[in-house]
Amino acid sequence: MVYVTLAGAILAEVLGTTAMKYSNGFSKLVPSLITGVSYAVAFILLAQTLKTMAVGTAYAIWAGVGTAAIAAIGIAFIGESVTLAKMIGIVLVIAGVVVLNLGGIH
Repeated sequence: MVYVTLAGAILAEVLGTTAMKYSNGFSKLVPSLITGVSYAVAFILLAQTLKTMAVGTAYAIWAGVGTAAIAAIGIAFIGESVTLAKMIGIVLVIAGVVVLNLGGIH
């Protein structure tokens, strides 16, 4: 269940970050509201996750998956460029999360 809560936190944060892109510096109401609500949900779910999961593990997964997801969304839907450096960076972020989790962050 803890991984479901963490996944919900990550999804909410990714939604909030994507909406922030469309908020035009918080000058557009709907994307700005989506950003605020999404981040509130993300932090509430992350706080629930931290009741039973080590902070290092939770944050490594949160940061790694969130970063990779936002980069993929930027490429797939927002028209950001795909470069070798960007692809290597995404792979390294994911590898870092895996290594941290295999290393037994507790």
